[in-house]
Amino acid sequence: MEGITGKPGSETKESCGGPRSPSGPLQCYPIRVCPGQELKSTLAQFVRSQALKAAFVLTCVGSVTRAHLRMANSTDTKLYDQGPYEIVSLVGTLSGGASGHLHTSLSNAEGAVVGGHVMGQMIVHTTAEVVVGNVSQVTFTRQPDPATGYDELCVD
Repeated sequence: MEGITGKPGSETKESCGGPRSPSGPLQCYPIRVCPGQELKSTLAQFVRSQALKAAFVLTCVGSVTRAHLRMANSTDTKLYDQGPYEIVSLVGTLSGGASGHLHTSLSNAEGAVVGGHVMGQMIVHTTAEVVVGNVSQVTFTRQPDPATGYDELCVD
């Protein structure tokens, strides 16, 4: 399959997230994150407490008062603190790194949308209703990829 790569530096294209047979049962964990709680660290703590090895965000609805985001191809982060903002989307992995790899889209009261890589705190405004999925018989890890300069997802 074009564009699928293996573990950084490996010759095997399927060793790091390429096509594979079904991984096993999917467990779902509904979570409500309350006002004032920090969303990313709360999810990371939950994943650690449950010893989930291949966790990811299935869905999330709610609102935040502030968020630190990094835009594509940038090293700078931007603080959005003039909320509340509706969480239009929250996607990404929660296992395999210190606090996962999350991207979000947020909308303000006028409907303007901003999105990016979640770099810091996302403080919950009214609620964040999250369903975390975990794939059994799979482990997410991250390894340096010389092609990107980042630690990239590996599926074992």
